[in-house]
Amino acid sequence: MSENIWNYPSAAGYTPGADLTGYKVEATDGSIGKVDKHSQDVGDQYLVVDTGVWIFGKEVLLPAGTITGIDAEAKTISVGRTKAQIKAAPEFDKNKHLGDSEYHHELGTHYSSGGGSGITAPTPPGTPGSLGDGPDRP
Repeated sequence: MSENIWNYPSAAGYTPGADLTGYKVEATDGSIGKVDKHSQDVGDQYLVVDTGVWIFGKEVLLPAGTITGIDAEAKTISVGRTKAQIKAAPEFDKNKHLGDSEYHHELGTHYSSGGGSGITAPTPPGTPGSLGDGPDRP
């Protein structure tokens, strides 16, 4: 069974309610920056990472399902993606994309397509074909 890309994986070591702001974020091949913001909303959990000098002046949105481990003592989060995979993600604008279900679906598809990730990008509620409330649902 697969896990939702927008939820913290059970094996990642996430403690509900923990403040991850400021944690260093490590891709499989090196550091990508620090957590600027994170969400704990079930089904919409993510990290906003300030990339600093790596991608100067940019932030990236990482679905929580990309996290492979959290070390609270070292204040480090490991993600199961390479720097190239993260850099190739659809461009993120915090002011436009945080609540945008279409962008979340596009990003979820990008990160889920990494072979063997075992996670899926669900259809956002309200999207035709989703199981969310709609005119055809009682």
